[in-house]
Parts: sequence; structure tokens; C-alpha cells
Amino acid sequence: MAIGIASSPDGRKKLAQLLDGAGTVVIVSTVDQARQFLDVVAPPPPESSESGLRIDSDRRVLCWLDREVALTPLEHDFLRCLVGAPGRVLTYERLHLEVWGNEHVGRGSDIHSMVRRVRGKLARLGVAATIHAIRGVGIRFSLQ
Repeated sequence: MAIGIASSPDGRKKLAQLLDGAGTVVIVSTVDQARQFLDVVAPPPPESSESGLRIDSDRRVLCWLDREVALTPLEHDFLRCLVGAPGRVLTYERLHLEVWGNEHVGRGSDIHSMVRRVRGKLARLGVAATIHAIRGVGIRFSLQ
């Protein structure tokens, strides 16, 4: 599925022509409309007991089956946000407020750096999970 954003009717028409044949396409006028759409179509979260993925906040470790890996304070807070809302897109602004305690400013390199580190830790544990960056919107976490 692709989501296209174009503010003008002509822009949306051109975008529709460019994306013709690309599968499922949603074209909206604003980033806010795209965010609303993504929140509406998010799949329901899986049962946490089925996933086997657990965050031990007391020891600040990520647990998967019989394995665990230590987390930094920021990685812990970041993963708590993602694991607490699997399948939903968390906006960059929301992640910044909940993890860093400030408003999102800049290009988001801090979040993308965090995603890289967390992906590495998930891979070390062998967790079948993905963290997708939704360009211009935010981050989505899902277990497979």
C-alpha cells in the first residue's frame, strides 16, 4: 500500500496518474490526514502473552523466550512505547515527548539512530519483529 500526499487537486491528480498500477494507493491532502488514516487501519495488537516479548522495567532488559539483552534508559522508554502499541504508527512528535521529554525538532536523526540500535538488539535476541519508519509520519512496530 502507498499513501500519497498532495495539497492541490491538480497535484493529487498527477500523483494518481504516477501511481497508477502500483497496487493499493491512498491519496490525501495533508500529513494529518495520512496520520488519521494510518491510525484507523492499524491492525489490532497481538496478545502480549503470545508474543513472548517482554520488557523488564525493573532491570531495564528486553526479554525474548529464555534470552535477554540490556537496554539503555532511552532504548527502554522507546521500546515501551512501541511494544505497547504494536501495529500502530507512533508519530515522531509523540515519541519525542514520551522518550526524550521534548517536542520533535529537526530531521529525526535521533529517532532513526534509536531505531538502528533497537533493531540490532531485537536481532541479537532472534525476535521476529519489524520497526518501520513511515516517512514524514513516525514509526510502526510489529511482531511477526
